[in-house]
Amino acid sequence: MPRIGLLRRHPDHEPPFGPALVRHYLRDLIYGAHDGIITTFAVVAGVTGAALEARTILILGFANLLADGISMGASNYLSIRSDEAARAMDGAEVAEPFPLRHGAATFGAFVLAGSLPLVPYLFTTGPVGFWAASAATAFALFMIGALRSLVTRLRWWRAGLEVLAIGAAAAVVAYLVGYLLGGIV
Repeated sequence: MPRIGLLRRHPDHEPPFGPALVRHYLRDLIYGAHDGIITTFAVVAGVTGAALEARTILILGFANLLADGISMGASNYLSIRSDEAARAMDGAEVAEPFPLRHGAATFGAFVLAGSLPLVPYLFTTGPVGFWAASAATAFALFMIGALRSLVTRLRWWRAGLEVLAIGAAAAVVAYLVGYLLGGIV
């Protein structure tokens, strides 16, 4: 039985550049960016809701950013490897010969987008920091969604609002949990 990492790729499998290459990695990029910005902003919102120090936001935010980013990239890599192993057991052709590239795309998008809610706290704190982080997060979520329209048939504004709404729901939950637990603990 051939090893997945040693299988040759079909020459047409991965586009060399341009919109086709972005489309090929779109799932990984959207997944990583969306989860990165939401989980990092959840830390910001939860810490703010609990009325903890701004330095706590930076410490927990960057720890989450790197640890969860590695986890996301590795999980994507391992899920593709597992799927390819199952395909090989069934005698199917390799569908994705470069799982490491997909994992790296997920990790990169996670860290890049996930750093946005933390940037304001490098320059300011308190309510100004939270509102700046909220605005940066909302803008980034909308743009992540809207940019999907470049390689899909989705309307840019609808795609943007879809991602923004999901992110906003997660942020509200994180803030409320922080607020409720901050009063108890």
